[in-house]
Amino acid sequence: MWWGGRGQSFNIAPQKEEPEMGLSGPKSVQGGRMPELRSRQLSDCLASGCLPGEQILAWATGVRKGLEPELSGTLICTNFRVIFQPCGWQRSQETPLSSEYDFALVNIGRLEAVSGLSRVQLLRPGSLLKFIPEEILIHGRDFRLLRVGFEAGGLEPQAFQVTMAIVQARAQSSQAQQYAGITLSKAGQGSGSRKPPIPLLETSEDWETERKKQGARGWRVSTVNERFDVATSLSRYFWVPNRILDSEVRRAFGHFHQGRGPRLSWHHPGGSDLLRCGGFCTASDPNKEDVRAVEAMLQAAHSDVVLVDTMDELPSLADVQLAHLRLRALCLPDSSVAEDKWLSALEGTRWLDYVRSCLRKASDVSVLVTSRVRSVVLQERSDRDLNGLLSSLVQLLSAPEARTLFGFQSLVQREWVASGHPFLTRLGGTGASEEAPVFLLFLDCVWQLLQQYPAEFEFSEFFLLALHDSVRVPDTLTFLRDTPWERGKQSGQFNSYTQVYTPGYSQPPAGNSTNLQLSVWDWDLRYSNEQILQFHNPGYDPEHCPDSWLPRQQPSFMVPGPPSSMWLFSRGALTPLNQLCPWRDSSFLLAVSSRWLPRPAISSESLADQEWGLPSHWGACPLPPGLLLPGYLGPQIRLWRRCYLRGRPEVQMGLSAPTVSGLQDELFHLQELLRKWTPRISPEDHSKKRNPNTILS
Repeated sequence: MWWGGRGQSFNIAPQKEEPEMGLSGPKSVQGGRMPELRSRQLSDCLASGCLPGEQILAWATGVRKGLEPELSGTLICTNFRVIFQPCGWQRSQETPLSSEYDFALVNIGRLEAVSGLSRVQLLRPGSLLKFIPEEILIHGRDFRLLRVGFEAGGLEPQAFQVTMAIVQARAQSSQAQQYAGITLSKAGQGSGSRKPPIPLLETSEDWETERKKQGARGWRVSTVNERFDVATSLSRYFWVPNRILDSEVRRAFGHFHQGRGPRLSWHHPGGSDLLRCGGFCTASDPNKEDVRAVEAMLQAAHSDVVLVDTMDELPSLADVQLAHLRLRALCLPDSSVAEDKWLSALEGTRWLDYVRSCLRKASDVSVLVTSRVRSVVLQERSDRDLNGLLSSLVQLLSAPEARTLFGFQSLVQREWVASGHPFLTRLGGTGASEEAPVFLLFLDCVWQLLQQYPAEFEFSEFFLLALHDSVRVPDTLTFLRDTPWERGKQSGQFNSYTQVYTPGYSQPPAGNSTNLQLSVWDWDLRYSNEQILQFHNPGYDPEHCPDSWLPRQQPSFMVPGPPSSMWLFSRGALTPLNQLCPWRDSSFLLAVSSRWLPRPAISSESLADQEWGLPSHWGACPLPPGLLLPGYLGPQIRLWRRCYLRGRPEVQMGLSAPTVSGLQDELFHLQELLRKWTPRISPEDHSKKRNPNTILS
């Protein structure tokens, strides 16, 4: 995390005796077991920031962090994480222990031991340390770097022991790959007394409240998946058209990949509906009634329907993963890329290209949703990755309420968590080959929007960083499971269910409320009030709040589309369809995927011009109120330096700080560096034009 973490709400678990480890790990500290008094002092010091069940495996005092400037402190390895605790930290300071120096074991991407100038050993799980390290380098998967040096002469045993403890803890963590999360009762909260800060959408009441908030009158909450017997990757509840019965929903969903049929994602106040669904199971053989139900759900009572091929023009999961690996390698402090070739190497990672393509696609879909009253259906085979990315970006571009802090958190909970995005698999928590940080790509896209429209978003870059760094913390289940079913099963939410089906019953018995899990949105249990205040964007314009946008009682400002029109949106162009379902009228279509039509050429004309350039009803108004169309060409897409270059402090200096005091601290630090380094610069250097980043490095 960039600057803070857990607050003082957790209590450290009783410490168990430290196991004997021999050469593969620390047998003791300072020749025997940890002295009882010092161990108790350390435990008391950690008590405000440790997790239930967390055990201290090894620790070393007197270490230093970084090179310039150095920071002395204590390096601690637990069974959950590696912590660097700066000297002088006091509980009375209310400074959270978890900070930029706190690395969850699952977040460690590479561990290196260094001795002298040339001896470097890469430590993998199961490795044996070949020498006493003078320093260790911990590279985080979130682009952070923790560089810790050991004092010469007295810390050789501790250096060996704490390093091997980290190696062993990583190996055990990779084998278990399971975190139970923290329950509200363990966090010191009264049972059932704490309301989640963001609706978790685990009850039908939450979904009904959200439906009314969106004004989706033609939709209702379906309970057909209440026991996850339609689709385990879907939430227990979702929105379907009013006139479609649950029995029809069950049959229709069976003709889509993994049972993920069409359902409402967002209702635009102008009348349009944004839907998402999985790919057609073309091998199935639906009857006429099922086909009619599928078409009715896709049309959503609209005469104009646009089927969006989500995978078209967007990167594959393998592309996203490869680009992220290349970006991470490029941003390491020891990257071998020369400075004059760094920007070309950045373009070579393709990460910024993928950000551009996502923003362009989302911009086109937002135009489809806001230009006419219609049904826009996002279709992806799995419906669990790029559909969530596109749907979320479209809402951010089209709905001012989604740009508020509360609205954005609700958006992520609905479109990613409740919709079954496989966080654990995509972020490498299972060791499977399907790793691809799609959610991190989405956060980068949001950061780009924040840079282009700073007055439109209530949340700040630091909130995005906190969310970016929270995807691998072991204290909540929000991002540590692949489906709502797995998340509910782990938390014990379904343990008390009986075999008797009760229609409309949506909550577990009250006795099970003590097992409710913390979510990532419980920021006040992990961050200080001062840090939470930095989540708010000081440049946010209150005039852009939802209340001043489009009153829902006013008549629609959009016009209906052509009667009985069906379109396929692909490569920036709309192509007419003869039918929505591939099973109609032709047996030849049964053997092909959802992309059954020939590809049109990529349109050089923007969709905004296609939709609004010709119709006369728009007059001189180029865009409807509330809609943002981002730039995605050339330098309009930038590198998220504060996130990806955190391992290079010299690059961070000069970035805008969130507060006046932060700016003063940066100014003071730069003045100190200038005072120290000025005598080292020769007159010849003064006469040359040099890159400031080169001087700082």
